[in-house]
Amino acid sequence: MRKNNLMKLIVCVVAIIGIFLAFVKPLAFSIRQGLDLQGGTHVVLEAEDTDIAQVNDDAMNRVVTIMEKRVNSLGLTEPIIQREGARRVIIELPGVKDPDAAIKTIGKTAMLEFKDEEGNTVLTGTDLKDAQAATNQQSGQNVVNLEFSDEGAKKFADLTTKNVGRTIAILLDGEVLTAPNVREPILGGRAEITGQKTLEEAQNLAVVLRSGALPVKVNIIETRTVGPTLGQDSKDKSVFAFAVGIGAVLIFMLLFYRLSGFIADVALMAYTVVLLALLYLLDATLTLPGVAGIILSIGMAVDANVLIFEHFKEEYQIQGKTLRLSMDAGFKRAFTTIFDSNITTIIAAGVLFFLGTGTIRGFAITLGLGTMLSMLTAITLSQYLLKLMINSKISENPGAYGANGYMLWKKEDLKHEQA
Repeated sequence: MRKNNLMKLIVCVVAIIGIFLAFVKPLAFSIRQGLDLQGGTHVVLEAEDTDIAQVNDDAMNRVVTIMEKRVNSLGLTEPIIQREGARRVIIELPGVKDPDAAIKTIGKTAMLEFKDEEGNTVLTGTDLKDAQAATNQQSGQNVVNLEFSDEGAKKFADLTTKNVGRTIAILLDGEVLTAPNVREPILGGRAEITGQKTLEEAQNLAVVLRSGALPVKVNIIETRTVGPTLGQDSKDKSVFAFAVGIGAVLIFMLLFYRLSGFIADVALMAYTVVLLALLYLLDATLTLPGVAGIILSIGMAVDANVLIFEHFKEEYQIQGKTLRLSMDAGFKRAFTTIFDSNITTIIAAGVLFFLGTGTIRGFAITLGLGTMLSMLTAITLSQYLLKLMINSKISENPGAYGANGYMLWKKEDLKHEQA
């Protein structure tokens, strides 16, 4: 029985340490990173009143929705789009390769018009059903293929029927994109925009057309680029802080709790790997506040073990129980305290998540998830490994578990005083 427990303990400890060393770094760097870690572009848009449209709350909410569609269509990693005040929208684009092209795409009003030679607007972007970029197989040109709604198809058929042999101008935000000559009526509800120099330019145009026109005019009032150097510096400091935090905790637990501290360190390694794996599987984006949440949750994970081990020492030193009974009682006594403290932290993280924005929500996610996981590892994994260690009788010296008999004499004095 003793050898069986020892073998289980060795297998568990070696497996956890091995997995930690093999996967902690790859997992940490595979999690998507925010603007402050990988660099990118910060853009501030401000809405402006015009004769056509006035800025109001509904218009600004629609601006945010359309911007989200445009930015997400660009395939960027976890962008942040949020309102600031009554007229401004903040957009953060992590890891953008071409900031100018991205800014040009998101900043367009995207008012699409089809006009005849008399200058009358017959169709607008509201008549579109879809817009996709492609390369014309015959001409080799980069084009945007338009598909109209049922109503738009009727309007376009009527427009082309009435203008055979004449030109139709297609304008975006008042600028002529193309002005093709109509050879025959087009009844299929489809059209083509040419004149795009590159396929990427055609794709960006298709994005703004699919997302629709902005309800009000917006101006870009601030553009700030976070270069890869600054992002890398933030990343390096975060990695260093994470390593220092983990290292200090591991050493502290070993010095103060010896074998019990070693078990806590092993459980902490398992906790770290599982937390990073969950963040990766949840497709979370890691920012500097998120790193802070992870480091804070690590401290809370250790705090749970400290509570357990202190109760363990009290049970052995004052009550005079065996190591095994002291350990069982320590876990039972600490459970209520750990549960209450973690629940309050989870509630606070939930409030931050639902009421906060941007990176605050990232902090709330890592803190809340880390807190729940820390409670699980402290109550289950630490207890299981410590039971195996005590049952394997690696050491029956209480000092090896961070406990000793220096308080037993107080217990005897207490009995004499009570007598």
